[in-house]
Amino acid sequence: MKILFVSQYFYPEVFKGNDIVFDLVNRGHDVTVLTGKPNYPSGKFYDGYSFFNKREEVINGVKVIRSPLFPRKNGGGIALALNYVSFVFFSYFTFLFRIKDKYDIVLAQQLSPISMVIPGIWVKKAQKIPMVMWVLDLWPDSLVESKNIKSKYLTTLLDSLVKKIYDSTDVILISSNFFKKSIIENCSDKSKQIEYFPNWAEDVYTENYVSKKTCPTKPEGFNIMFAGNVGDSQDFETILKAAKLTENTKINWIIVGDGRKLNWVKDQVALNNITNVFLWGRFPLSMMPLIFRQADAMLVSLKNIKVFSLTVPAKLQAYMASSKMIVGMLNGEGNHIIKESNCGVTCNAGDATELINSVISLSKLDQNQIIEKQKNAKRYYDEHFSKKMLFDKLESIMEKQLIK
Repeated sequence: MKILFVSQYFYPEVFKGNDIVFDLVNRGHDVTVLTGKPNYPSGKFYDGYSFFNKREEVINGVKVIRSPLFPRKNGGGIALALNYVSFVFFSYFTFLFRIKDKYDIVLAQQLSPISMVIPGIWVKKAQKIPMVMWVLDLWPDSLVESKNIKSKYLTTLLDSLVKKIYDSTDVILISSNFFKKSIIENCSDKSKQIEYFPNWAEDVYTENYVSKKTCPTKPEGFNIMFAGNVGDSQDFETILKAAKLTENTKINWIIVGDGRKLNWVKDQVALNNITNVFLWGRFPLSMMPLIFRQADAMLVSLKNIKVFSLTVPAKLQAYMASSKMIVGMLNGEGNHIIKESNCGVTCNAGDATELINSVISLSKLDQNQIIEKQKNAKRYYDEHFSKKMLFDKLESIMEKQLIK
């Protein structure tokens, strides 16, 4: 197949779409990527990139066509809006003058904003080819709820945009089963083909990769580790409250990662003199399996917001692939997966007392019980989130579109 992959984000930015593209090339497909200039998450162009240079390049056998855009800077409202709008604006000229090849199919990765897939729709309609869209962020729900948007005019406008995008897509892949209801409601064709296509763990978590680097010395006691984006969505207010209430126990809370909320977390730890929180910072992906081994259990959390209950944080798959026990402080599908797999314990989002009780219950397990939960995590991962299984499914879905 000759495939055009569309996403605002691509390598060297770290997103799941990179895995899809490089795997498709390894399977013998001809893949071109239409994307922006890399600037996530720092908000600055990566070294070697600028607004004007590197309009095209080849990465691991993939032709990459880059549209200019304004960097997201600190992620503030105006800068972020300009970042989103500029990608679509400049991609229109890329579509008109720089997309020369004829493709068999368009594959679009939809994160935030949903508008990033619009260039793919232009190519689909111009070349009269099918389009498959992978939904990783549910719009307009996530924007309306997380930003607390009250304007009926704006929500109506967003609804209209989402409906037009869904209606322009032949197949919609969903990263969470809980997305399906909302997506169907926003489709004119209620029989739209919707396929479950969840996240998977990066190869470093499944290939027994051994890092030669060293990591911080773990504290004595039962260590709960949060690894990933330190942002508003992860509810560090409740996590720090639970940590403070367990100061006089042997429970430690290790936070690995970076994000917009990290400085706030640092300030709160210092202000409240929370002695059992350890901020380890950010590490390269290659070190994460080694980092995970320092933890007795891993923490996944999301705030008590309706749209978050529909999502499954990608860290959950990484935890499971690493055979780790998991503490889940979240609602919805993420909570359901942990319960169904029997790989840990869960509590409702935003409940510090339940979180503490959940952690304490894990800390009291004997070695045989711990091993069983670890095995359950890996078994469930292999059965539901195996990268090869998912990519075989994606390849089959696209091939079937070509013979319709």
